[in-house]
Amino acid sequence: MSGRIDDGSPAAPTLAPIKKRSITKGVLSELGLISLWESPRDVKLLCGQRFVRMLGYGMSTLILVAYLDALGNRKTEIGLFMSLTLAGDVCISFFLTLFADALGRKATLALGALLMTGSGVVFALSSSYWVLLVAAIVGVISPNGNEIGPFRAIEESIVAHLTVPENRGDIYAWYGLAGVAGIAFGIMICGWVLQFLTEVLHWNLLSSYRGIFVIYAIIGLIKLCLTIFLSHSVEAEKKLQKMRQTSRQGDEIAPLLASEGTNNRQGVPAKTGYKRGLRKLLPDIRRDSATVVITLCFLFGLDALGTGVNPLSWVTYYFQWRFGIEKGDLGSIFFVTQIISAMSMIVASSIAKRLGNVKTMALTHLPSQIFRALIGVPTNVHIALLFLVLNASMASMDTAPRSAFLATIILPEERTAIMGTLNVVKTTASSLGPIVTGVLVDHNLYWVSFLLGGSLKGLYDIGILIFFTHKEKELERRERERIREREEHTDSPRDAS
Repeated sequence: MSGRIDDGSPAAPTLAPIKKRSITKGVLSELGLISLWESPRDVKLLCGQRFVRMLGYGMSTLILVAYLDALGNRKTEIGLFMSLTLAGDVCISFFLTLFADALGRKATLALGALLMTGSGVVFALSSSYWVLLVAAIVGVISPNGNEIGPFRAIEESIVAHLTVPENRGDIYAWYGLAGVAGIAFGIMICGWVLQFLTEVLHWNLLSSYRGIFVIYAIIGLIKLCLTIFLSHSVEAEKKLQKMRQTSRQGDEIAPLLASEGTNNRQGVPAKTGYKRGLRKLLPDIRRDSATVVITLCFLFGLDALGTGVNPLSWVTYYFQWRFGIEKGDLGSIFFVTQIISAMSMIVASSIAKRLGNVKTMALTHLPSQIFRALIGVPTNVHIALLFLVLNASMASMDTAPRSAFLATIILPEERTAIMGTLNVVKTTASSLGPIVTGVLVDHNLYWVSFLLGGSLKGLYDIGILIFFTHKEKELERRERERIREREEHTDSPRDAS
């Protein structure tokens, strides 16, 4: 027996470690951690930027309605404030995303960080309704806890620019998780900082709220620093081409970047890069994709309107107003719900690998909206919180599959403009929501706002299933063909040399 072991099989003891390593690798791959680890440094910086930015949004969201209320504004005025803020964001975001590729994606992100800092400073110093409104419109203040400004469209375009399609779902899942986790930590930190300022340092509420906005301004500066560390690889192809003209060492640039922005076999830049004047104000959408984009605009508008009716700032205020929950406890509650929401994104990435992006988007998101619609019905705080947690457990599961789906159906040279246009549509629709909510709250119909929001978002899910379930495979096939042609374009100059 011992002879067999000595002579026999040195390989046998290594089977268990190999099997263990393969299982570990499979788990890490399923969670998307391998894709994240192998992604470029710029992708990791973008995830870090999103966490920091959403940390600030989470902090401001918890106190925005309460701050405006403490300044003596009526609920209808607060609803109007939030709607006008979103409307102003439409104009600024539309302009910046349309010109981001020409001005420079890095420069546009840096400008947005400075606007975020400026808004925090104004909110910390001023009490005037109109001054605050101008700062919210021109600067960057999130009234609903969701993305505003040009950041997300540009960042998602960069992620698609730097990653291969097979890894996009994983990368977008972690990118989305960074945002939701940022909101969660922002809400929790804000709640406990407020409680510390008011109960330990004995600041009044207004001074405590202003202190939070000082922190918000500092977060904007941190985001600016992260933006500065981004490399030139994040820029659109037309800017990279100018760099290549001065330095012909194109091997340092990934093949995925080398062909984006070209529309023929010789790699000639797409004509869209040379538009001037008023034509620049409209995204260059090809005829065969126009119908798809219009349909997406309609469906995303429905979803955003539902979100606008129940923005996170109004939801947090509802639990404070209806059940008298303290700020610190409120922050902890919404920290937990946001963390649950963040974790669900990783699960969604795994489900999408099996069901596809479209089915994952709709079938995970629809049940959560039923629970959203029921939040305002119970008079018992525990039942209301149960519906809140059930909603959070599935509400964000469509985020990563949706981003991956959009990256598949939108051509590379159109991504920044079209994603910016979709964000503008979403912001425009969501800007109408707070006005409706303000009116409903003034008439003691808070529960109707939850029912309306859940119903609108449920219609979006049904629409996604109807219009795109059978188109997904065809769109994926077209994407694979584009990638194959792109690889041929990049290989041919090397063969010639």
